[in-house]
Amino acid sequence: MSERAPSPERRVAQAVDALRHGWPIKIGEAPVLLPVETAPLRTPTSAHLLVSAARAETLRLTNQRAAAGGHSPALIRAAEPLDLHAALPVADPALDNDYPLKGPFKAEELAWRTAAVAAMELARIAGILPAFMVDPDPPGEAVALKSMDLAAWTNPHNLAIATRAHLPIAREEDAEIIAFRSVNDMREHVAIVLGQQTSDRAPLVRLHSECLTGDIFGSLKCDCGPQLDAALAAMSAEVAAGGWGILLYMRQEGRGIGLVNKLRAYRLQDEGVDTLEANRRLGLPEEARDFPLAARMLDLLAVGNVRLMTNNLEKVVALEDAGVKVIERVPHELPANPHNVRYLATKRDRAGHLLK
Repeated sequence: MSERAPSPERRVAQAVDALRHGWPIKIGEAPVLLPVETAPLRTPTSAHLLVSAARAETLRLTNQRAAAGGHSPALIRAAEPLDLHAALPVADPALDNDYPLKGPFKAEELAWRTAAVAAMELARIAGILPAFMVDPDPPGEAVALKSMDLAAWTNPHNLAIATRAHLPIAREEDAEIIAFRSVNDMREHVAIVLGQQTSDRAPLVRLHSECLTGDIFGSLKCDCGPQLDAALAAMSAEVAAGGWGILLYMRQEGRGIGLVNKLRAYRLQDEGVDTLEANRRLGLPEEARDFPLAARMLDLLAVGNVRLMTNNLEKVVALEDAGVKVIERVPHELPANPHNVRYLATKRDRAGHLLK
């Protein structure tokens, strides 16, 4: 009996694991790609690098046209083959001050763009810098997958309830925690249901993306911790008034770019750029959170109508498009502090967040 071919989801999972370990991947007919950040410091070399369009612009390639999205891929060629020690400063903007002179480089036409786009997205999922050696020598044993495999990976219907339990919390003793897990993903999302679920009253709902620095350490660079606490307080008040609430805690750190890359963005912010521009300089999306996943969580909880606590219209649109009716948008704004004034202004002026 022949061995069963791995599913698209398994191929993506294997590729993500490979990138975290620094192993090469091969997407369709594209060349072998070796992640610059995580590859072991042995002796691979390559004259070609796949980087983000934003990074190519920073390197001042005169023949690189500015891209609408900094996360899109660009193929560049060095005058001589680079080893990993030389390639890393090209990939990481945090090293620009230490390695100011790079190149010369030339941007080349990318004949395998679909695969390159998939590679950039795989790097984001893996939480690493989006930069690869192209066709390294030696190539190593690459993990193979197809560009189309990512569609199966991101399918929200892969998510299911894993378990649930009573969980009294400081804001509300009558609370339940429900854990959600996907066969494809190591991240486990949770919902906290405050009060008793009822079908005749829409719950007060908050989509909260994980923020280790804000939720746990009380970071003043953002408003995540106060937003989390205020949402639970509002839901507790809703329970006292005869209603109920749901907080969806989604493991999407740093707007979906991961903890390490979020901290890299913090370092760039310390140099004067705003939160969205910092993501762009890293070659990562300004917004990469998966809000349809929240709709799937609500569907698994048999919730079709919600009162949504948010100032972000993208959340409203995403839930509505996925079949969840937002019968009311409840403003959710916290006072600024001296450390997050610019962050909040960026959310308002560049990300389209509402004040009320």
